[in-house]
Amino acid sequence: MKKTSIHTDEAPAAVGPYSQGIIANGFLYTSGQLPIDPGTGSIPEGNIEIRAHQVFKNLAAIAEKAGTSLANAVKTTVFLANISDFQTVNEVYKEYFSEPFPARSAFQVAALPLGADIEVEAVFVL
Repeated sequence: MKKTSIHTDEAPAAVGPYSQGIIANGFLYTSGQLPIDPGTGSIPEGNIEIRAHQVFKNLAAIAEKAGTSLANAVKTTVFLANISDFQTVNEVYKEYFSEPFPARSAFQVAALPLGADIEVEAVFVL
């Protein structure tokens, strides 16, 4: 099986030994995206809404680099430090994805890298 690594400066660099995304068998698999602004390298101040927008912008940049878009997402996984942010994240999510919405799982987790409060990974069809 052929695998191709995806990298764009329009999304934050990996904070560990992994790729921003991998293309394999007609799909793009992204690593979890934290709300890191690629221009500053930091997590934006403010509320969960601001950081959710940053996460989806990062996913969109990786998808674009791979030759696809958020419209071709088939599965997302949302990790939240606080499940009470679920409804706010849903409202932001609807600004980036449309029907038919991708399949999705959402979890509250004990902690996320760099103290983030949201991380999202996605699978796209190419």
